[in-house]
Amino acid sequence: MRSLYVHPAVPWVTTVARLVVAGVLIVAGWLKIGTPALSVQAVKAYELLPVSVATAVGYGLPILEIVVGVLLVVGLLTRAAGAVSALLMLAFVAGIASAWARGLRIDCGCFGGGGKLADGQEPGYLWEILRDGGLFLLGAWITRFGPGRLALDSALGLAPGREVDDDEGDDLATATT
Repeated sequence: MRSLYVHPAVPWVTTVARLVVAGVLIVAGWLKIGTPALSVQAVKAYELLPVSVATAVGYGLPILEIVVGVLLVVGLLTRAAGAVSALLMLAFVAGIASAWARGLRIDCGCFGGGGKLADGQEPGYLWEILRDGGLFLLGAWITRFGPGRLALDSALGLAPGREVDDDEGDDLATATT
């Protein structure tokens, strides 16, 4: 039964992952929400979506980022918020990789701005893919191990228990995350 053992540090690692992803999402959303036209421009620059869908995504994305970020900070609906954040990061990686593969020279628009780059400016696609890939892994971790410490999910009894070894190491006891 040793395979059911979860290291005691996992809830703290999950909490740090929650706060890192939340911080990035909140900052990204906050920087875009005040200039929705630039957010729409950034989404359109990827040339992946029909104009009407790109417009809706451009307006809605900053709100979604902030809402998911806040849910992660407070640890409410943590696994769902982690899954949404992971899916967002996966979509961002795919969009950036697609732009790179098609030879587009755009600013990702991840933290505001976006659109075509000026002459002499070079895109940072590799760095952006690595960053968002790392954030995807954190989102997947949150989804798998959910809510961690200092989370409303735990306080409200919404988080299932996890299995940990007891002091004797023979039996498994249920503990809350």
